Amino acid sequence: MSQPKSNRPITRRNFLRLLLTLGGSVLATPFLQACERLSLTGPTAIPTPMQPTPIATITSSPTPSPSPGSTAATDVAKVALVKTRDRATGVRGALQLLGTNPIRGKQVLLKPNFNSADPSPASTHPTTLKTLVELLQEMGASSLTVADRSGMDHSRQVMQSLGVIAMARELGFETLSFEDLQSENDWELIQPPGSHWKNGFPFARPVLNAQAVVQTCCLKPHRFGGHFTMSLKNTVGMVGKYMGHGGYNYMNELHASPYQRLMIAEANTAYTPALVVLDGVEAFIDQGPDTGTKVFGDMILAGTDRVAIDAVGLAALRFLGYRGEAARDSIFQQDQIARAVELGLGVDSPKKIQILTGDSESEAYAAQIQDYLL
Repeated sequence: MSQPKSNRPITRRNFLRLLLTLGGSVLATPFLQACERLSLTGPTAIPTPMQPTPIATITSSPTPSPSPGSTAATDVAKVALVKTRDRATGVRGALQLLGTNPIRGKQVLLKPNFNSADPSPASTHPTTLKTLVELLQEMGASSLTVADRSGMDHSRQVMQSLGVIAMARELGFETLSFEDLQSENDWELIQPPGSHWKNGFPFARPVLNAQAVVQTCCLKPHRFGGHFTMSLKNTVGMVGKYMGHGGYNYMNELHASPYQRLMIAEANTAYTPALVVLDGVEAFIDQGPDTGTKVFGDMILAGTDRVAIDAVGLAALRFLGYRGEAARDSIFQQDQIARAVELGLGVDSPKKIQILTGDSESEAYAAQIQDYLL
């Protein structure tokens, strides 16, 4: 005889969906009281009326420990999500939800996405950059340098075109174009074991010498072989086209290789970011990285785990209508993400990603994205 419907067990995921359906904040109160209470630890706290709400199911299983400084495969990766079209509000709200200050008293290098001078989401939006710079200063960064290497132009010209040079004078930060690093001593040749780079890759020493590296990336596909370009791919802007001035062209090697997506992940072994902010207020759902069909993504993400950020970002792209190469298999089977997991650069399962939200709209949006994540 079949079990009576009223006695059937309810799964954790269905329980969360029930909470969302019935109003969330009222029924979920006992559950939410068990969640971690977070607050910004910088000099200027950013008040929010609601506490973060975990969306994704959390599990863990024993796996080998990764390299130092990365997220262990048994750990939970927290990703803050704010549903908004106001970038300033979104960036501040996401960092408030994340509740960490890894840059106080440190020399910070901020890596935007300045691959070209095309407007967002092709490149970092000026409001996102300005808000993040102001927040890092409020959080106690001892110095701040915005640095990049563009793929389609010289980054100095890109920064000039996007108003970043004028912004630097206004807000008091430095700018650096990695293309201007002409000496071999400005680069370190990184040769990770098992790498698909033929002879390693040159990595900018200013990144390695920074006391904290912060990334801000965009939400878009990559039609030149990367399949998608978010946090992991943004790291390629720290890899030299040359080892100094001229000689072997490492970018030609990357873009001609059938292992391009694996090499993108391997470039991330050179450093560990202190913080990653993904601007998904607008997104491309085809082509990329410089052009494509633009839609509103209505969100800002923040976290410290590159794999988790890219996984949530790719889930959001699929939700928004992306149907390209990176939509064909599960998210953790994508080459960039799978290789990053192999290298111990982040969590190894979508079930270990905890999405933090602070309001009912963001909570409902996160639940929709979670369907594509899981």
